[in-house]
Amino acid sequence: MSTEPTVPLSDLNETLPMDEPTTAALDDASARLSSPAPRTRWAAIIWGVCFAAVAWFGIWMLSATTRQNAITDWFASLSPGTMTATVLLGVGVLVLISGLVGLIRRMQRRGLATD
Repeated sequence: MSTEPTVPLSDLNETLPMDEPTTAALDDASARLSSPAPRTRWAAIIWGVCFAAVAWFGIWMLSATTRQNAITDWFASLSPGTMTATVLLGVGVLVLISGLVGLIRRMQRRGLATD
């Protein structure tokens, strides 16, 4: 394996001629300046807050031995009906969050349409 540079060092000192900016490049730059500001991605913020809250709650519940034992006892005492209700409640929470995100997105689009 060679440690020689692939480009001779003498070539690195040469400067390349700069082209004059064209009118197309200037038009493109002015079009970018007049574009609307980027919008806030509320869906990512809401889902991120939800996931962070679930993670915090999980860490908090499992960080102490007494809470770990309480969780274990609670899981052991669940009946099939209670498990089904808990799963349906979780699905309902996901649907609620999705609906909230959809409403916020609709309000954002309606606000962009009126501007």
